[in-house]
Amino acid sequence: MKVLAIFGPTGVGKTAVAIALAELLRTRGEEPVAISCDAIQVYRGLETLSGAATADERARLEHRLVGFVEVGDEFSAGRFAALAHAEIDGLLAEGRRPIVVGGTGLYLRAALTDLDLRPPVPPDVRAAVEREIADRGPEVLHSELDAEIAATVHPRDRKRVARVLELQRAGIDPPRDSERLWTADLRHPTALIGLVVDREELAARIDARVDAMLTAGAADEARSAVGAGASRTARAALGFDALLANDVEAIKRAHRAYARRQLTWMRKMPRVELIDRTSREDGEVAREIVGLLGENGGPMEEAATG
Repeated sequence: MKVLAIFGPTGVGKTAVAIALAELLRTRGEEPVAISCDAIQVYRGLETLSGAATADERARLEHRLVGFVEVGDEFSAGRFAALAHAEIDGLLAEGRRPIVVGGTGLYLRAALTDLDLRPPVPPDVRAAVEREIADRGPEVLHSELDAEIAATVHPRDRKRVARVLELQRAGIDPPRDSERLWTADLRHPTALIGLVVDREELAARIDARVDAMLTAGAADEARSAVGAGASRTARAALGFDALLANDVEAIKRAHRAYARRQLTWMRKMPRVELIDRTSREDGEVAREIVGLLGENGGPMEEAATG
């Protein structure tokens, strides 16, 4: 049995498709479990802000690695990788199919491959970089990055700019393939599905998602997180500062910009099976994915494992 991985831009409906897919797989006698691959959904208390699966959605499909980290704690892809590997390996050993779902490319890669991780950066170096980014902004500090690596980092990607600059100042060579989110060297046979939708529908989905988040109390979550001493990695949540400022348009712009970056990353993933879900229901998309799998794994298994 191979792993299923579903990637795509924010708002495209990854969770809903995964739930519909799980329902179809159960008709084949399977017991699928979702593994969330999202850098913010790991935090307890940020479920609405991060778009994590709701209680009703989790009742329809079990989701793991959601809401288990305190908001004041730092978290990393390295820690996530160890946990995700254990979950996936355990499920496969039980004969259950893991459905890896997420929009954080690095975490998706961490779950399905073996990352080349860099050593920790000294706390004083990290703190200094964070102060400078807060004072001067990521675009200014982006100019300090090594030219070759700077070309792979978006100037407004605060988290990536901070990470690369921290490594540089600590004398640690940053990874040269930081934008290469995929590799043929996967830990298990994997079918990688990339969901796409046309620009107008995606924009409408993002606007609706942000409006729903605000109605459900995402701003309250952000304020509570600040009161609880939110860590640097928790505050990296999309639109976090705009939520504190109640700037709805800035929140929507942040989500749209992130969706564009996710689509750029996805285009760099070799062997991803793209599915256009424009004007299509979740169940229809799920049926296409099952059709691609075939009764015995089908041709996708060979394509995904190299």
